[in-house]
Amino acid sequence: METIGGDLTTMPFQPLSAEHIDILRRIGMERRFRAGEAVVEAGELQDRLWFVEEGEIELVDPLTDKRKHESSLGPNQFTGEIAFLSAGSFTLPLRAAKDTKAIEVRREPLLKAMSDTPELSDHLLTVFAARRRRQYEAGDSALVLIGADDDPAVREVAVFLARNRIPFEEHELGTPDADVAATECRIALGRPAVVFGRGEEIVDPTPLKVAQRIGLDLQLQCGSEIDLLIVGGGPAGVAAAVYAGAEGIDALVVEDVSIGGQAGTSSRIENYMGFPTGISGGDLIWRGQVQAMKFGTRFAMPRRVTRLREKDDRRLCVTIDSETEICTRAILVASGVQYRRLPIADIERFEGNGVYYAATEMEARFCRETDVVIIGGGNSAGQAAMYLSRTSGHVHLLVRGKSLATTMSDYLRHRLEADERITIHYNAQAVELSGEDKLEGIIIEQNGQRRTVESSALFVMVGAAPNVDWLSGLVKLDDKGFVRTGRDVGGATAYATSHPRIWAVGDIRSGSTKRVASAVGEGSVVVSAIWDALDAESQIKAVEPQPVKLTA
Repeated sequence: METIGGDLTTMPFQPLSAEHIDILRRIGMERRFRAGEAVVEAGELQDRLWFVEEGEIELVDPLTDKRKHESSLGPNQFTGEIAFLSAGSFTLPLRAAKDTKAIEVRREPLLKAMSDTPELSDHLLTVFAARRRRQYEAGDSALVLIGADDDPAVREVAVFLARNRIPFEEHELGTPDADVAATECRIALGRPAVVFGRGEEIVDPTPLKVAQRIGLDLQLQCGSEIDLLIVGGGPAGVAAAVYAGAEGIDALVVEDVSIGGQAGTSSRIENYMGFPTGISGGDLIWRGQVQAMKFGTRFAMPRRVTRLREKDDRRLCVTIDSETEICTRAILVASGVQYRRLPIADIERFEGNGVYYAATEMEARFCRETDVVIIGGGNSAGQAAMYLSRTSGHVHLLVRGKSLATTMSDYLRHRLEADERITIHYNAQAVELSGEDKLEGIIIEQNGQRRTVESSALFVMVGAAPNVDWLSGLVKLDDKGFVRTGRDVGGATAYATSHPRIWAVGDIRSGSTKRVASAVGEGSVVVSAIWDALDAESQIKAVEPQPVKLTA
Protein backbone atom coordinates (compact mmCIF):
# COMPACT_ATOMS: atom_id res chain seq x y z
CA MET A 1 0.00 0.00 0.00
CA GLU A 2 1.22 3.50 -0.83
CA THR A 3 2.55 5.67 2.02
CA ILE A 4 3.30 9.34 2.56
CA GLY A 5 6.84 9.27 1.18
CA GLY A 6 9.80 7.15 0.15
CA ASP A 7 11.86 5.02 2.52
CA LEU A 8 14.77 7.24 3.51
CA THR A 9 16.87 4.24 4.57
CA THR A 10 16.79 2.71 1.08
CA MET A 11 16.79 5.87 -1.06
CA PRO A 12 20.07 6.34 -2.96
CA PHE A 13 21.90 9.57 -2.23
CA GLN A 14 21.41 12.04 -5.07
CA PRO A 15 23.40 15.28 -4.70
CA LEU A 16 22.00 18.51 -6.03
CA SER A 17 23.25 19.49 -9.45
CA ALA A 18 25.80 22.29 -9.87
CA GLU A 19 23.04 24.42 -11.40
CA HIS A 20 20.82 24.01 -8.35
CA ILE A 21 23.68 24.70 -5.95
CA ASP A 22 24.36 27.92 -7.84
CA ILE A 23 20.71 28.90 -7.28
CA LEU A 24 21.09 28.32 -3.53
CA ARG A 25 24.28 30.40 -3.44
CA ARG A 26 22.59 33.21 -5.35
CA ILE A 27 19.59 33.48 -3.01
CA GLY A 28 21.35 32.44 0.20
CA MET A 29 24.23 33.52 2.41
CA GLU A 30 27.24 31.76 3.85
CA ARG A 31 27.06 30.59 7.47
CA ARG A 32 29.75 28.97 9.62
CA PHE A 33 29.17 26.91 12.76
CA ARG A 34 31.76 25.76 15.25
CA ALA A 35 31.83 22.11 16.32
CA GLY A 36 29.15 21.60 18.98
CA GLU A 37 27.33 24.83 18.14
CA ALA A 38 23.53 24.68 17.87
CA VAL A 39 22.26 25.27 14.36
CA VAL A 40 18.63 25.45 15.44
CA GLU A 41 16.58 24.51 18.51
CA ALA A 42 13.38 22.46 18.54
CA GLY A 43 10.36 24.74 18.37
CA GLU A 44 11.95 27.40 16.15
CA LEU A 45 10.09 28.12 12.95
CA GLN A 46 11.37 26.21 9.94
CA ASP A 47 11.78 29.40 7.92
CA ARG A 48 15.21 28.60 6.49
CA LEU A 49 17.28 25.75 5.13
CA TRP A 50 21.01 24.98 5.34
CA PHE A 51 22.92 23.39 2.48
CA VAL A 52 26.13 21.87 3.83
CA GLU A 53 29.28 22.65 1.83
CA GLU A 54 31.85 21.52 4.39
CA GLY A 55 31.50 19.78 7.74
CA GLU A 56 28.59 17.91 9.29
CA ILE A 57 25.20 18.65 10.89
CA GLU A 58 23.57 16.12 13.24
CA LEU A 59 20.13 15.57 14.71
CA VAL A 60 20.01 15.94 18.49
CA ASP A 61 17.81 14.05 20.94
CA PRO A 62 16.03 16.89 22.79
CA LEU A 63 15.76 14.82 25.99
CA THR A 64 19.32 13.53 26.29
CA ASP A 65 21.16 16.18 24.24
CA LYS A 66 22.99 13.33 22.49
CA ARG A 67 23.21 12.54 18.79
CA LYS A 68 19.85 11.13 17.62
CA HIS A 69 20.95 8.81 14.80
CA GLU A 70 24.17 7.40 13.38
CA SER A 71 23.48 9.16 10.10
CA SER A 72 24.05 12.89 9.69
CA LEU A 73 24.07 15.56 7.00
CA GLY A 74 27.38 16.09 5.23
CA PRO A 75 28.56 17.98 2.14
CA ASN A 76 25.97 18.32 -0.67
CA GLN A 77 23.11 17.57 1.74
CA PHE A 78 20.52 19.93 3.16
CA THR A 79 18.30 20.29 6.19
CA GLY A 80 14.51 20.44 6.30
CA GLU A 81 11.37 18.36 5.89
CA ILE A 82 7.76 18.97 4.81
CA ALA A 83 7.10 21.53 7.59
CA PHE A 84 9.45 23.85 5.69
CA LEU A 85 6.70 24.47 3.12
CA SER A 86 4.38 25.95 5.73
CA ALA A 87 6.99 27.42 8.09
CA GLY A 88 6.10 24.91 10.76
CA SER A 89 8.43 24.27 13.68
CA PHE A 90 11.57 22.19 13.84
CA THR A 91 10.62 19.16 15.92
CA LEU A 92 14.24 18.16 16.57
CA PRO A 93 17.31 20.32 17.30
CA LEU A 94 20.21 20.46 14.84
CA ARG A 95 23.86 20.83 15.84
CA ALA A 96 27.20 21.11 14.05
CA ALA A 97 29.07 17.86 14.67
CA LYS A 98 32.28 19.49 13.43
CA ASP A 99 33.28 22.87 12.07
CA THR A 100 30.76 23.44 9.29
CA LYS A 101 30.30 25.82 6.38
CA ALA A 102 26.78 26.01 4.93
CA ILE A 103 24.58 28.11 2.70
CA GLU A 104 21.62 29.48 4.64
CA VAL A 105 18.57 30.03 2.43
CA ARG A 106 15.42 31.74 3.68
CA ARG A 107 12.09 30.09 3.01
CA GLU A 108 10.45 32.75 0.81
CA PRO A 109 13.17 33.03 -1.86
CA LEU A 110 13.62 29.26 -1.89
CA LEU A 111 9.90 28.66 -2.48
CA LYS A 112 10.12 31.12 -5.36
CA ALA A 113 13.14 29.25 -6.75
CA MET A 114 11.29 25.94 -6.41
CA SER A 115 8.37 27.41 -8.34
CA ASP A 116 10.67 28.61 -11.10
CA THR A 117 12.81 25.45 -11.23
CA PRO A 118 10.67 22.29 -11.10
CA GLU A 119 13.69 19.93 -11.02
CA LEU A 120 14.94 21.62 -7.84
CA SER A 121 11.45 21.44 -6.39
CA ASP A 122 11.13 17.73 -7.18
CA HIS A 123 14.46 16.96 -5.52
CA LEU A 124 13.68 18.88 -2.33
CA LEU A 125 10.11 17.57 -2.02
CA THR A 126 11.19 13.96 -2.48
CA VAL A 127 13.69 14.25 0.36
CA PHE A 128 11.33 16.31 2.53
CA ALA A 129 8.56 13.72 2.24
CA ALA A 130 10.91 10.81 2.94
CA ARG A 131 12.22 12.57 6.03
CA ARG A 132 8.70 13.20 7.29
CA ARG A 133 7.91 9.51 6.83
CA ARG A 134 11.07 8.54 8.73
CA GLN A 135 10.35 10.95 11.58
CA TYR A 136 6.69 9.96 11.78
CA GLU A 137 7.31 6.21 11.77
CA ALA A 138 10.24 6.42 14.19
CA GLY A 139 8.62 8.95 16.51
CA ASP A 140 11.54 11.35 16.12
CA SER A 141 10.25 14.52 17.75
CA ALA A 142 10.62 16.82 20.71
CA LEU A 143 6.88 16.36 21.20
CA VAL A 144 6.41 13.56 23.76
CA LEU A 145 3.07 12.00 24.73
CA ILE A 146 2.77 9.86 27.85
CA GLY A 147 -0.33 7.79 28.63
CA ALA A 148 -2.52 8.22 25.52
CA ASP A 149 -4.16 4.86 26.27
CA ASP A 150 -5.19 6.06 29.73
CA ASP A 151 -6.12 9.72 29.30
CA PRO A 152 -8.79 11.03 26.86
CA ALA A 153 -7.10 14.44 26.46
CA VAL A 154 -3.71 12.94 25.58
CA ARG A 155 -5.49 10.43 23.32
CA GLU A 156 -7.24 13.26 21.45
CA VAL A 157 -3.87 14.93 20.85
CA ALA A 158 -2.37 11.64 19.64
CA VAL A 159 -5.22 11.11 17.19
CA PHE A 160 -4.89 14.67 15.86
CA LEU A 161 -1.14 14.30 15.34
CA ALA A 162 -1.45 10.88 13.74
CA ARG A 163 -4.20 11.92 11.34
CA ASN A 164 -2.10 14.91 10.23
CA ARG A 165 1.09 12.82 9.88
CA ILE A 166 2.94 14.91 12.47
CA PRO A 167 5.87 13.15 14.24
CA PHE A 168 5.62 12.55 17.97
CA GLU A 169 7.23 10.27 20.51
CA GLU A 170 4.88 8.21 22.65
CA HIS A 171 5.11 6.02 25.73
CA GLU A 172 2.59 3.91 27.60
CA LEU A 173 2.01 4.95 31.19
CA GLY A 174 4.00 2.98 33.75
CA THR A 175 6.61 1.61 31.34
CA PRO A 176 10.34 2.17 31.87
CA ASP A 177 10.47 4.34 28.75
CA ALA A 178 7.66 6.51 30.11
CA ASP A 179 9.48 6.94 33.43
CA VAL A 180 12.73 7.85 31.66
CA ALA A 181 10.90 10.37 29.46
CA ALA A 182 9.11 11.86 32.47
CA THR A 183 12.39 12.20 34.34
CA GLU A 184 14.15 13.81 31.39
CA CYS A 185 11.14 16.10 30.83
CA ARG A 186 11.16 17.02 34.53
CA ILE A 187 7.57 16.04 35.25
CA ALA A 188 6.09 13.74 37.89
CA LEU A 189 6.22 10.00 37.23
CA GLY A 190 3.09 7.95 36.68
CA ARG A 191 0.75 10.50 35.13
CA PRO A 192 -0.34 11.30 31.55
CA ALA A 193 1.27 14.33 29.96
CA VAL A 194 2.14 16.12 26.73
CA VAL A 195 5.62 17.63 26.78
CA PHE A 196 7.67 19.57 24.25
CA GLY A 197 11.40 19.19 24.69
CA ARG A 198 12.85 19.26 28.17
CA GLY A 199 10.52 20.41 30.89
CA GLU A 200 7.96 22.29 28.77
CA GLU A 201 4.68 20.61 29.63
CA ILE A 202 1.58 21.59 27.67
CA VAL A 203 -0.92 21.97 30.49
CA ASP A 204 -4.49 20.80 29.82
CA PRO A 205 -3.45 19.64 26.35
CA THR A 206 -5.70 20.08 23.33
CA PRO A 207 -5.01 19.64 19.61
CA LEU A 208 -5.13 23.43 19.17
CA LYS A 209 -2.55 24.10 21.90
CA VAL A 210 -0.22 21.51 20.42
CA ALA A 211 -0.76 22.83 16.90
CA GLN A 212 0.18 26.30 18.05
CA ARG A 213 3.32 25.03 19.79
CA ILE A 214 4.62 23.22 16.71
CA GLY A 215 3.91 26.04 14.29
CA LEU A 216 0.75 24.83 12.58
CA ASP A 217 -1.23 27.80 13.83
CA LEU A 218 1.07 30.20 15.66
CA GLN A 219 0.95 32.83 12.94
CA LEU A 220 -1.62 32.74 10.18
CA GLN A 221 -0.08 34.91 7.51
CA CYS A 222 -2.83 36.71 5.61
CA GLY A 223 -3.67 40.22 4.46
CA SER A 224 -6.70 42.25 5.43
CA GLU A 225 -8.43 40.41 2.60
CA ILE A 226 -7.55 37.19 0.82
CA ASP A 227 -8.72 36.03 -2.59
CA LEU A 228 -10.24 32.70 -1.60
CA LEU A 229 -11.18 31.01 1.65
CA ILE A 230 -11.64 27.25 1.38
CA VAL A 231 -13.62 25.87 4.30
CA GLY A 232 -12.80 22.19 4.72
CA GLY A 233 -9.68 20.11 4.15
CA GLY A 234 -11.17 16.97 2.64
CA PRO A 235 -10.55 15.72 -0.92
CA ALA A 236 -12.60 18.51 -2.55
CA GLY A 237 -11.08 21.31 -0.48
CA VAL A 238 -7.49 20.13 -0.87
CA ALA A 239 -7.90 19.56 -4.62
CA ALA A 240 -9.18 23.14 -4.93
CA ALA A 241 -6.23 24.28 -2.81
CA VAL A 242 -3.79 22.68 -5.26
CA TYR A 243 -5.35 24.29 -8.32
CA ALA A 244 -5.88 27.66 -6.62
CA GLY A 245 -2.22 27.81 -5.65
CA ALA A 246 -1.15 26.77 -9.12
CA GLU A 247 -3.20 29.63 -10.60
CA GLY A 248 -1.68 32.20 -8.24
CA ILE A 249 -4.84 32.69 -6.18
CA ASP A 250 -4.14 33.81 -2.62
CA ALA A 251 -5.96 30.94 -0.87
CA LEU A 252 -6.34 29.76 2.69
CA VAL A 253 -7.76 26.40 3.82
CA VAL A 254 -9.40 26.23 7.25
CA GLU A 255 -9.92 22.74 8.67
CA ASP A 256 -11.44 22.01 12.06
CA VAL A 257 -10.10 18.50 12.71
CA SER A 258 -7.46 17.18 10.34
CA ILE A 259 -6.59 17.25 6.69
CA GLY A 260 -8.47 14.49 4.88
CA GLY A 261 -12.01 14.99 6.13
CA GLN A 262 -14.11 11.83 6.12
CA ALA A 263 -11.79 10.32 3.52
CA GLY A 264 -9.00 10.69 6.06
CA THR A 265 -10.79 8.22 8.33
CA SER A 266 -10.51 5.43 5.73
CA SER A 267 -7.67 3.03 6.41
CA ARG A 268 -7.46 1.77 2.82
CA ILE A 269 -8.87 3.08 -0.47
CA GLU A 270 -8.39 0.64 -3.34
CA ASN A 271 -10.62 2.06 -6.05
CA TYR A 272 -8.90 5.44 -6.50
CA MET A 273 -7.15 5.60 -9.86
CA GLY A 274 -3.37 5.44 -9.77
CA PHE A 275 -2.98 3.43 -6.56
CA PRO A 276 -3.43 -0.24 -7.51
CA THR A 277 -2.20 -1.49 -4.13
CA GLY A 278 -4.40 0.99 -2.27
CA ILE A 279 -3.65 4.00 -0.10
CA SER A 280 -5.10 5.26 3.14
CA GLY A 281 -7.36 8.28 2.87
CA GLY A 282 -5.10 10.25 5.17
CA ASP A 283 -1.98 9.57 3.09
CA LEU A 284 -3.79 10.39 -0.15
CA ILE A 285 -5.02 13.78 1.00
CA TRP A 286 -1.71 14.52 2.76
CA ARG A 287 0.02 14.25 -0.60
CA GLY A 288 -2.44 16.78 -1.98
CA GLN A 289 -1.77 19.12 0.92
CA VAL A 290 1.97 18.99 0.17
CA GLN A 291 1.25 19.89 -3.46
CA ALA A 292 -0.94 22.79 -2.38
CA MET A 293 1.69 24.13 0.04
CA LYS A 294 4.29 23.90 -2.71
CA PHE A 295 2.18 26.33 -4.74
CA GLY A 296 1.76 28.68 -1.78
CA THR A 297 -1.69 27.76 -0.42
CA ARG A 298 -1.82 28.07 3.36
CA PHE A 299 -3.56 25.86 5.90
CA ALA A 300 -4.89 26.66 9.39
CA MET A 301 -5.89 23.83 11.71
CA PRO A 302 -7.49 22.80 13.91
CA ARG A 303 -9.68 25.83 13.34
CA ARG A 304 -13.45 26.03 12.94
CA VAL A 305 -15.36 28.62 10.94
CA THR A 306 -18.27 29.54 13.20
CA ARG A 307 -19.98 32.38 11.33
CA LEU A 308 -20.22 33.99 7.91
CA ARG A 309 -21.45 37.50 7.23
CA GLU A 310 -21.59 39.90 4.32
CA LYS A 311 -20.56 43.47 5.06
CA ASP A 312 -22.20 46.56 3.62
CA ASP A 313 -19.35 46.82 1.09
CA ARG A 314 -20.22 43.25 -0.05
CA ARG A 315 -17.08 41.74 1.44
CA LEU A 316 -17.51 38.25 2.86
CA CYS A 317 -16.07 37.81 6.34
CA VAL A 318 -15.82 34.66 8.43
CA THR A 319 -15.35 34.32 12.15
CA ILE A 320 -12.90 31.61 13.18
CA ASP A 321 -13.47 29.94 16.55
CA SER A 322 -15.73 32.85 17.56
CA GLU A 323 -12.72 35.13 18.02
CA THR A 324 -10.93 36.16 14.81
CA GLU A 325 -12.42 37.57 11.63
CA ILE A 326 -10.92 37.14 8.17
CA CYS A 327 -12.38 38.72 5.03
CA THR A 328 -12.23 37.18 1.60
CA ARG A 329 -13.30 37.94 -1.95
CA ALA A 330 -14.68 34.43 -2.50
CA ILE A 331 -15.59 31.36 -0.46
CA LEU A 332 -15.51 27.72 -1.43
CA VAL A 333 -17.69 25.57 0.80
CA ALA A 334 -16.02 22.17 1.08
CA SER A 335 -16.90 21.46 4.70
CA GLY A 336 -18.32 18.04 3.90
CA VAL A 337 -20.36 15.91 6.24
CA GLN A 338 -19.87 14.18 9.54
CA TYR A 339 -21.28 10.99 10.97
CA ARG A 340 -24.35 11.60 13.06
CA ARG A 341 -24.39 10.92 16.77
CA LEU A 342 -26.70 7.95 17.21
CA PRO A 343 -29.72 8.23 19.55
CA ILE A 344 -28.18 5.92 22.14
CA ALA A 345 -28.22 6.92 25.78
CA ASP A 346 -24.84 8.08 27.15
CA ILE A 347 -23.06 7.71 23.80
CA GLU A 348 -21.36 11.10 24.22
CA ARG A 349 -19.83 9.87 27.48
CA PHE A 350 -17.83 7.26 25.62
CA GLU A 351 -16.83 9.33 22.58
CA GLY A 352 -13.06 9.15 22.21
CA ASN A 353 -13.00 6.54 24.96
CA GLY A 354 -14.65 3.59 23.25
CA VAL A 355 -16.86 5.25 20.64
CA TYR A 356 -15.03 6.38 17.50
CA TYR A 357 -15.92 7.99 14.18
CA ALA A 358 -12.73 7.04 12.33
CA ALA A 359 -10.78 3.82 11.82
CA THR A 360 -7.15 4.80 11.40
CA GLU A 361 -3.98 3.27 12.81
CA MET A 362 -4.44 5.17 16.07
CA GLU A 363 -7.99 3.99 16.74
CA ALA A 364 -6.97 0.43 15.84
CA ARG A 365 -4.34 0.56 18.54
CA PHE A 366 -6.87 1.55 21.17
CA CYS A 367 -9.02 -1.53 20.46
CA ARG A 368 -6.51 -4.28 19.83
CA GLU A 369 -7.47 -7.78 20.92
CA THR A 370 -11.06 -6.85 21.76
CA ASP A 371 -14.20 -7.53 19.76
CA VAL A 372 -15.14 -4.52 17.65
CA VAL A 373 -18.60 -3.36 16.58
CA ILE A 374 -19.00 -1.22 13.45
CA ILE A 375 -22.25 0.46 12.49
CA GLY A 376 -22.68 1.19 8.80
CA GLY A 377 -23.21 -0.32 5.38
CA GLY A 378 -21.08 1.91 3.14
CA ASN A 379 -17.53 1.59 1.83
CA SER A 380 -16.04 3.38 4.84
CA ALA A 381 -17.60 0.84 7.19
CA GLY A 382 -16.43 -2.03 5.01
CA GLN A 383 -12.88 -0.72 4.81
CA ALA A 384 -12.85 -0.23 8.57
CA ALA A 385 -14.02 -3.81 9.11
CA MET A 386 -11.25 -5.23 6.92
CA TYR A 387 -8.62 -3.05 8.59
CA LEU A 388 -9.67 -3.63 12.19
CA SER A 389 -10.03 -7.39 11.70
CA ARG A 390 -6.22 -7.63 11.57
CA THR A 391 -5.72 -6.67 15.20
CA SER A 392 -9.08 -7.10 16.96
CA GLY A 393 -10.58 -10.24 18.42
CA HIS A 394 -13.54 -10.24 16.03
CA VAL A 395 -15.42 -7.63 14.01
CA HIS A 396 -19.23 -7.33 14.09
CA LEU A 397 -20.64 -5.20 11.26
CA LEU A 398 -24.18 -3.97 11.96
CA VAL A 399 -26.30 -3.20 8.89
CA ARG A 400 -29.83 -1.84 9.23
CA GLY A 401 -30.98 -3.26 5.87
CA LYS A 402 -31.18 -6.74 4.40
CA SER A 403 -28.24 -6.42 2.01
CA LEU A 404 -25.05 -4.52 1.21
CA ALA A 405 -25.52 -4.81 -2.54
CA THR A 406 -26.70 -1.24 -3.08
CA THR A 407 -24.49 0.55 -0.54
CA MET A 408 -21.06 -1.06 -0.80
CA SER A 409 -18.64 -1.78 -3.66
CA ASP A 410 -18.94 -5.36 -4.87
CA TYR A 411 -15.27 -6.27 -4.34
CA LEU A 412 -15.41 -5.09 -0.73
CA ARG A 413 -18.68 -6.86 0.06
CA HIS A 414 -17.30 -10.19 -1.16
CA ARG A 415 -14.17 -9.77 0.95
CA LEU A 416 -16.23 -9.15 4.08
CA GLU A 417 -18.39 -12.17 3.44
CA ALA A 418 -15.34 -14.39 2.94
CA ASP A 419 -13.46 -13.23 6.03
CA GLU A 420 -13.95 -15.53 9.04
CA ARG A 421 -12.88 -12.73 11.38
CA ILE A 422 -15.90 -10.63 10.36
CA THR A 423 -19.58 -11.27 11.01
CA ILE A 424 -22.20 -9.21 9.18
CA HIS A 425 -25.43 -8.72 11.13
CA TYR A 426 -28.30 -7.65 8.87
CA ASN A 427 -31.44 -5.95 10.23
CA ALA A 428 -29.35 -5.04 13.29
CA GLN A 429 -28.59 -1.95 15.36
CA ALA A 430 -26.87 -0.97 18.61
CA VAL A 431 -29.40 0.08 21.24
CA GLU A 432 -27.47 0.40 24.49
CA LEU A 433 -23.92 0.85 25.83
CA SER A 434 -22.47 -0.22 29.15
CA GLY A 435 -19.33 0.64 31.11
CA GLU A 436 -18.01 2.88 33.85
CA ASP A 437 -14.84 4.77 32.97
CA LYS A 438 -14.77 3.32 29.46
CA LEU A 439 -16.94 1.30 27.11
CA GLU A 440 -17.29 -2.34 28.15
CA GLY A 441 -20.30 -3.74 26.31
CA ILE A 442 -22.71 -3.09 23.42
CA ILE A 443 -26.28 -4.39 23.31
CA ILE A 444 -27.34 -5.32 19.77
CA GLU A 445 -30.92 -5.74 18.62
CA GLN A 446 -31.46 -7.98 15.59
CA ASN A 447 -34.84 -9.10 14.29
CA GLY A 448 -36.41 -8.23 17.63
CA GLN A 449 -33.87 -10.20 19.66
CA ARG A 450 -31.22 -8.64 21.91
CA ARG A 451 -27.70 -9.82 22.74
CA THR A 452 -24.64 -8.26 24.40
CA VAL A 453 -21.22 -8.10 22.79
CA GLU A 454 -18.40 -7.55 25.27
CA SER A 455 -16.43 -4.84 23.52
CA SER A 456 -14.46 -1.68 24.27
CA ALA A 457 -14.77 -0.27 20.74
CA LEU A 458 -17.78 0.95 18.78
CA PHE A 459 -17.24 2.60 15.39
CA VAL A 460 -20.06 4.76 14.05
CA MET A 461 -19.97 5.18 10.27
CA VAL A 462 -23.50 5.98 9.30
CA GLY A 463 -25.73 9.01 8.82
CA ALA A 464 -24.04 11.88 7.02
CA ALA A 465 -24.92 15.28 8.50
CA PRO A 466 -23.87 18.36 6.44
CA ASN A 467 -21.65 20.96 8.13
CA VAL A 468 -23.62 24.09 7.21
CA ASP A 469 -24.46 25.91 10.44
CA TRP A 470 -21.70 28.46 9.84
CA LEU A 471 -23.19 29.60 6.51
CA SER A 472 -25.63 31.85 8.40
CA GLY A 473 -28.38 31.54 5.79
CA LEU A 474 -26.41 33.23 2.98
CA VAL A 475 -26.91 30.32 0.57
CA LYS A 476 -29.92 28.14 -0.19
CA LEU A 477 -30.05 24.59 1.16
CA ASP A 478 -32.13 21.57 0.20
CA ASP A 479 -34.57 19.90 2.58
CA LYS A 480 -31.77 17.75 4.04
CA GLY A 481 -29.46 20.70 4.71
CA PHE A 482 -27.09 20.25 1.75
CA VAL A 483 -26.01 23.28 -0.31
CA ARG A 484 -27.96 23.74 -3.55
CA THR A 485 -25.87 24.60 -6.62
CA GLY A 486 -26.04 25.04 -10.39
CA ARG A 487 -29.26 25.42 -12.35
CA ASP A 488 -31.24 24.60 -9.21
CA VAL A 489 -30.43 28.10 -7.91
CA GLY A 490 -29.74 29.89 -11.18
CA GLY A 491 -25.99 29.45 -10.93
CA ALA A 492 -23.79 30.03 -13.94
CA THR A 493 -21.79 26.84 -13.27
CA ALA A 494 -22.54 23.47 -11.68
CA TYR A 495 -20.88 24.48 -8.41
CA ALA A 496 -22.20 28.03 -8.04
CA THR A 497 -24.54 28.61 -5.09
CA SER A 498 -27.34 31.14 -4.75
CA HIS A 499 -24.72 33.69 -3.66
CA PRO A 500 -22.55 35.09 -6.50
CA ARG A 501 -19.26 34.78 -4.58
CA ILE A 502 -19.80 31.45 -2.85
CA TRP A 503 -19.25 28.03 -4.45
CA ALA A 504 -19.72 24.53 -3.04
CA VAL A 505 -18.07 21.21 -3.89
CA GLY A 506 -17.84 17.70 -2.50
CA ASP A 507 -20.17 15.92 -0.11
CA ILE A 508 -21.69 19.17 1.16
CA ARG A 509 -23.18 19.86 -2.27
CA SER A 510 -26.75 18.73 -2.89
CA GLY A 511 -26.83 15.90 -5.42
CA SER A 512 -23.09 15.21 -5.34
CA THR A 513 -21.65 11.73 -5.79
CA LYS A 514 -20.24 10.69 -2.43
CA ARG A 515 -16.89 9.41 -3.71
CA VAL A 516 -13.33 10.61 -3.21
CA ALA A 517 -12.62 10.75 -6.94
CA SER A 518 -15.68 12.88 -7.71
CA ALA A 519 -14.86 15.24 -4.82
CA VAL A 520 -11.32 15.70 -6.16
CA GLY A 521 -12.74 16.36 -9.62
CA GLU A 522 -15.19 18.98 -8.34
CA GLY A 523 -12.50 20.74 -6.32
CA SER A 524 -10.24 20.84 -9.36
CA VAL A 525 -12.86 22.12 -11.80
CA VAL A 526 -14.42 24.81 -9.61
CA VAL A 527 -11.21 26.86 -9.44
CA SER A 528 -11.63 27.97 -13.06
CA ALA A 529 -15.02 29.49 -12.27
CA ILE A 530 -13.66 31.17 -9.15
CA TRP A 531 -10.73 32.59 -11.10
CA ASP A 532 -13.04 33.98 -13.78
CA ALA A 533 -15.25 35.63 -11.17
CA LEU A 534 -12.32 37.17 -9.29
CA ASP A 535 -10.69 38.35 -12.49
CA ALA A 536 -13.93 39.89 -13.72
CA GLU A 537 -14.33 41.85 -10.49
CA SER A 538 -10.70 43.00 -10.48
CA GLN A 539 -7.29 41.53 -11.01
CA ILE A 540 -6.00 39.05 -8.44
CA LYS A 541 -4.30 41.20 -5.86
CA ALA A 542 -0.58 40.76 -5.26
CA VAL A 543 -0.38 41.94 -1.66
CA GLU A 544 2.39 41.47 0.85
CA PRO A 545 0.85 39.28 3.58
CA GLN A 546 0.70 40.74 7.06
CA PRO A 547 0.67 38.52 10.14
CA VAL A 548 -2.60 38.04 11.97
CA LYS A 549 -2.28 36.40 15.35
CA LEU A 550 -4.77 33.63 16.11
CA THR A 551 -4.81 33.06 19.83
CA ALA A 552 -6.15 30.11 21.72
